[in-house]
Amino acid sequence: MPVLLMKRPYILIPLFLFSFGLHAQKIDLLWSGIPPGDIVGEVGEEKVEVRGVKRVSNVSKPSITYFLSSSTKATGTTVLVCPGGAYNILAIEHEGEDICQWLNEIGIHAVLLKYRVPRRKNREPYAAPLQDAQRAMGLVRKVGKSWEVPLTKLGVLGFSAGGNLAVMTATSFKQRTYEKVDLADALSCRPDFAMTVYPAYLLDQQNKDLLAPHITISKDCPPFFLVHTGDDHIPMKGSVLTYLGLEEAGVVGNELHIYPFGGHGYGLRSSKHTVSQWPQRARSWLTSLDLIKE
Repeated sequence: MPVLLMKRPYILIPLFLFSFGLHAQKIDLLWSGIPPGDIVGEVGEEKVEVRGVKRVSNVSKPSITYFLSSSTKATGTTVLVCPGGAYNILAIEHEGEDICQWLNEIGIHAVLLKYRVPRRKNREPYAAPLQDAQRAMGLVRKVGKSWEVPLTKLGVLGFSAGGNLAVMTATSFKQRTYEKVDLADALSCRPDFAMTVYPAYLLDQQNKDLLAPHITISKDCPPFFLVHTGDDHIPMKGSVLTYLGLEEAGVVGNELHIYPFGGHGYGLRSSKHTVSQWPQRARSWLTSLDLIKE
């Protein structure tokens, strides 16, 4: 049994158990060979550690793991889940596996994206992850036709850096950022809806009153659901400007929630702060767009 050997206070985690806690139906690698732009040996061996939160590092073989909802309310609505981790690691449990379980409970198929980290040298932090997300969108659309409850609508949900990736996926869909591989890449990589919770890296580094120049919002973008708090060390202005940009572009159906307290990295965790209610607000928003049943 392969085991990761780590110094205390880390926990030993059998590699083959990773991502199977929710009864994963299937795991697919995104690329059959070396992912585009990667260099062999650029990062070390993949590791799973628990240091406060469960985290995955050194991802060189990105994948998607399917968690199909068994709820009688399942409509085929599916969400690609992007954990955060500053584009250096993946907070794979509280911003990944736990989110997939919640989505399954409300009748949504979940697909967990294990994208490439850490940041690749001489590339934008989001560049390799965006290739992975775009590739995943096409693969999920291809596979989803064969499910017992077939895929109908495909959205993306991300946290922190994963929220940045969700924004990039929902605004950079007009052209793939890699050479097409197969028929899956002939299918659209545009999400039908996007959800971001405390998204990071949205502001222009030179002018914090503007979105980053690589974020291009147009009338063709899908509707967004955005969550942020005023006391987050990641400025809420990024979420606000994204919302305003969508509204000004004529995108219909956007919803923005700014809460006073809660900080960063809370995921689904309950607290005394009203931001803990965001899953209920998200569920209402999804219902209003006829993506899930009451």
